[in-house]
Amino acid sequence: MTFTFEGIDHIQLAAPPGCEAESRKFFGDLLGWTEIPKPASLQPRGGVWFQCGIHQVHIGVQMDFRPAAKAHPAFTVKDIAALHLHLKKHNLFVIEDDARDEEGVQRFYLHDPFGNRLELLEWDS
Repeated sequence: MTFTFEGIDHIQLAAPPGCEAESRKFFGDLLGWTEIPKPASLQPRGGVWFQCGIHQVHIGVQMDFRPAAKAHPAFTVKDIAALHLHLKKHNLFVIEDDARDEEGVQRFYLHDPFGNRLELLEWDS
């Protein structure tokens, strides 16, 4: 083969129409991700894009939206304990999970405002 995969450019999470303000509050204000401009040709579709570390997360409008309850992205975090405390202070429900402790992975789950499952994890140094 002459082709190779280089990695992930972005992930897209689906959300219902009118999701932009709530996306900005959750991903931008609460998680601290930076909003990035969408290309003009895609702006009429709605949604909002964010920078998360070296990757992008696109929140895309889906007319017949249903949250992803099992399939999910997993985001690596530096100082996951501080993030956990930050989320708790903002009254967000986190789902504890110690299934990977023996591998040196601390992790938990939460749901975005639209019900999509998100995994947050940190590898022990």
